[in-house]
Amino acid sequence: MEKRLSDKPARSAGVKASVFAAAAVTVMIVAVCAGSVKIRAADVPAVLFSHIFKQPLPAGIGSATDSIIWTLRVPRALLAFAVGASLGISGAVMQSVLRNPLASSYTIGVSAGASLGVGTLMMFGVSFPVLGIFGYPLFGCLSGIAAISLAIFFSSALDKDLSSNTIVLVGMVFSLFISALITLITALNTTVLEQLTYWQMGSFSMREWTHTLAVLPAALILATALFLRAPELDILTFGDEQAAVIGIDVRREKWLLLYLGAALTGASVAFVGIIGFVDLVAPHIVRRVFGAKHKIVLPAAAICGGTLTVFSDLLARTALPGRELPVGAVTALLGAPFFAFVFFRQRRIR
Repeated sequence: MEKRLSDKPARSAGVKASVFAAAAVTVMIVAVCAGSVKIRAADVPAVLFSHIFKQPLPAGIGSATDSIIWTLRVPRALLAFAVGASLGISGAVMQSVLRNPLASSYTIGVSAGASLGVGTLMMFGVSFPVLGIFGYPLFGCLSGIAAISLAIFFSSALDKDLSSNTIVLVGMVFSLFISALITLITALNTTVLEQLTYWQMGSFSMREWTHTLAVLPAALILATALFLRAPELDILTFGDEQAAVIGIDVRREKWLLLYLGAALTGASVAFVGIIGFVDLVAPHIVRRVFGAKHKIVLPAAAICGGTLTVFSDLLARTALPGRELPVGAVTALLGAPFFAFVFFRQRRIR
C-alpha cells in the first residue's frame, strides 16, 4: 500500500511532463506547417528524413515545399525554441537566486544589455575573423555578464543590503536607458532604422540554419552547467543562512549562477534581439505545475519557455495576413498582464 502511494507523485509528474512534451511537439509542427503557404503535416517528417539521412524526396513533395520546410521554417522554429528554452532556464535561476518572483533577465536589464552589445556589432558590420558567426553568441555571453554586473553594481550603490527589489527596479531603469541609447543611435543613423526597430522588439525573421547552429552549442553548454547546479539552487531557496550552515559559499555560488544565467540569456538573444517576459512567465507556470525542485523545474522551464516562444513567433507570422509582427511585441502583450498579476499578488501577500 505504501509503495502504491509513493508511486502516485511520480506517475503524476510523468503525466504532466508528457503533456508538456506533447504540447511542445504540437506547437513545433504547427509552426512549420502554418504560414502564407500551407504545408501538410505528413510532409514535415518526410523532408526532415530526406535531409538528415541524405535520401531522395518522396514523390509528391516538390522543391518549393522542401525549401520552405527545410530552409525557412524548421531552422526558425528550432531557433525560437532554443531561445525560449534558454530564457526559461535563465528566468528560473534568477528568480531562485534573488528570491523574487519578478526577477528575470528581461526585468533586470540583461536581455537589453546583451542585445545592445551584439546589435551594435551587427549594425556596424563588425566581424570575428577566427570565430566567424560563432563570435556573436560569445560576445552576447560577455554582454549579458557585463549587463548584470552593472545592474548589481548600481544596486549596491543604492542599497547596501542589495535587496532583490532594488536589483529589479535598477534593472528596469537600466532597460529604459538602453532603449534610449538605441533610439539615439537610430536618430543619428536612419539607414538602420528598420533593423534597429525590429532588434529592439525582437524578431526571428530571416534567420537561417547558420544562426540556429551558432546559438545551440553555447546554449547547450550553459544550460548543462546550470542543470548541474540544481542541488545548490534548491539549497539557496531556503535562504543564505541555511545555505552557509550546510557549507556553501553563498556569495560565490550566487555570482556564479547569476553569471551563467546572464551568459545564457546573452547567447540566446544574440541574433534575435530583445524577447521579453518569456523568462518571467515560464518559471511561474512550471513551479505551479511541478513544484520547486530545480532538477525538474529547469528542464520543464526549458520546454515551457521554448513552447511559449515558438507559439508567440507563430502568432507574429500569422496574426495579420501579409505582415509580420515583432515577436517581442507579442510576448509583451502576453506577459505584461502576467507581470502585473504577479506584482499585485505579491503586494497582497505582504
